[in-house]
Amino acid sequence: MKLLMIYADKFAYKTSVKNLESASDIDEEKVVEDVLAGFIHIEPKDEENLSAIETKLIKNLKWAARKNETNTVVLHSFAHLAEGKADPEVTKRLLNNAESRLRNAGYVTHQTPFGYFLDLDIKAPGHSFTRLFKEI
Repeated sequence: MKLLMIYADKFAYKTSVKNLESASDIDEEKVVEDVLAGFIHIEPKDEENLSAIETKLIKNLKWAARKNETNTVVLHSFAHLAEGKADPEVTKRLLNNAESRLRNAGYVTHQTPFGYFLDLDIKAPGHSFTRLFKEI
């Protein structure tokens, strides 16, 4: 798994182009403030040990959120950080599980529409820990 985390004063998105046939038809626009956005790429090799990958994902997101003094997290499937991609159903299941676990831990969570390209508007400050990359 590849994880790019960006702390943003503002993370806004709007659905643009559906790129996964099985995705529900969605027309959504949202703005989230004071947020850690996790750009998450699940790889085929991650499917072998999904539980451990999920736990490491949660730990990294919580750590980065604490470093940026926020309790709000956006989970964004971003299949552009590596060559191979996990099965979309596996990726969606992991994102749903991560969202549930973060909420149970007291975080405010959002998940971008799965299976869509999005128009993004991100306002991110330039200081330590606002942009982090982790290969898990």
